[in-house]
Amino acid sequence: MLKNKKKKKSVKKQQKPETPTLSLKEKLAQKRKAAKARKELTSLLSTAIGGGVFLGVILFLVAGIKLALPGMMAVIVLTLSYKYPFPALYAFIIYVPFGGTIVYLLGNSPVLQLAKDGFYLPAVIAIWQNTRKQRMPFLIPQGIKTPLFILLGLCLLTLLCVNGLQQISPPPPKAFAPPTKEMPLGMGILGLKVFLGYLPLITCGYYLIKNKRDFLFLSRLQVSLILTCCILGLIQRVMLEVGICQGTRGVVGGALFKATLDARCFIGGSLVFSPGFMIRLPGTFVAPWQWGWFLISSTFFTFATGFSDPSILWRIFSLGSLALVFVNAVICGQRIALALVPTCFILLLLLTGQLSSPKRFIPIMVGLVLILGGAMASNPEIIQSSLDSFIGRWEASPPYEFITNQFHEVLHFLDRDGTPLGIGLGRATNSARVLGKTKLLETYYPKIMYEVGVFGALGFLALVTTLTIICFRTYRSIKNRIFRGYAAALWVFILFISYNTYYYPLDVDPVAVYYWFFAGILLKLPEIDKIEKLKEEQVQPEKNQKKKRKKNFK
Repeated sequence: MLKNKKKKKSVKKQQKPETPTLSLKEKLAQKRKAAKARKELTSLLSTAIGGGVFLGVILFLVAGIKLALPGMMAVIVLTLSYKYPFPALYAFIIYVPFGGTIVYLLGNSPVLQLAKDGFYLPAVIAIWQNTRKQRMPFLIPQGIKTPLFILLGLCLLTLLCVNGLQQISPPPPKAFAPPTKEMPLGMGILGLKVFLGYLPLITCGYYLIKNKRDFLFLSRLQVSLILTCCILGLIQRVMLEVGICQGTRGVVGGALFKATLDARCFIGGSLVFSPGFMIRLPGTFVAPWQWGWFLISSTFFTFATGFSDPSILWRIFSLGSLALVFVNAVICGQRIALALVPTCFILLLLLTGQLSSPKRFIPIMVGLVLILGGAMASNPEIIQSSLDSFIGRWEASPPYEFITNQFHEVLHFLDRDGTPLGIGLGRATNSARVLGKTKLLETYYPKIMYEVGVFGALGFLALVTTLTIICFRTYRSIKNRIFRGYAAALWVFILFISYNTYYYPLDVDPVAVYYWFFAGILLKLPEIDKIEKLKEEQVQPEKNQKKKRKKNFK
């Protein structure tokens, strides 16, 4: 018996992978490299802080403390983001779901509204410069080049010929109406930024992940962010229910149905909480409908990690996150989330092929059913009120009728008063209303038609169709089970958002970020798959040698 135990111990020792020992020269080189990096960071920080303080003092003297602090922080963030683009992209992804909460916690400064772009824009510029130096492509995938350039050409024509003409010769004001101050060119530039400004995130996502470790870190980070936001959303609803936050209780008339910043509770921005009338919670975001679309997009990411992560602990963690996404879809009061979160889950089951692996599918479904069943049994009134609200809204104005009416309205308007190039970039963009008069259109493709005309809408449709087809082919080319499962879920996400026209999630956070960024992640997966295969082929001969040694030892 003792001999057998000794033999087992010796076999286990042989099975441990041998860590390569570094020579003294290599260790010294690593220390010099680390010291150099620390010195560069210290020097950069001191320069950035000095410049930030200088700008902060000037802004304090001119505009006060509300602009001084954000201005000082902006200099530091922009400098660091340019120097370290990949950490800046991680900071950007972390900031996006908490941006609404941070903006209102720090005083709702106009500078804070653009804080996320302080991470994004310098990182994009740095990556573009690196790709030029190393002679690597910046536009990824190359297949979207033709539709993208056609769309950009149409947008520039609209910007120059429509917005430019409105700037040079504005239309005369209506009788007895005061003249309106507008900046049509500014609206056009901002509208173009909102329309296609985050498309370079495809390239950022592609170059951000270099191996399997980076990919798993990013996917797990995203699930952790979703779980954190959902827990905060649950706390927000509890605080409103028990009366810690008043919400919109006690108001009268139309105020019962209007989201207001005065009713803000714990996290996020404007909300409506009028029990018996209307409930619309913003979660960690500025507006309630952004929170609804965050929950819809989170269904895809939690599903992907829950079914495909190699670690059982992270699969369980993702299952809990997915369950909380379902719970928040019910309690937030957003009917679109209540309808689309379960719909997207079923769509994922059908299109990703997870139903064909019952060993993985059945335990996840059982766990999900138990969690959601317990939540429903403990809160039947909330479930019933949410369902009644959804059914009442559907009966009053079915989504397909609403979308059709918006198409007819825009086509009629273009035929009567418009041009083939549309009414002008930014003219239906919510964030551009500070620069001029905008029209509220709550469906995406009619909104594009209104701004850049029918040809512009067709150009955008060609762009997203090309991207969707390339992503599908990429997903089908992957052999590794982990990468293939995640790629399938991402492809379904891209397919769903590309052709969704209900509301305008591609115009604002978080979908405007996630759509382009995770398309880049998906496009990088085949390359990571090849790297992992090469590693396995290199390790295989070593494994065979170890097996031979074991046999000889026995």
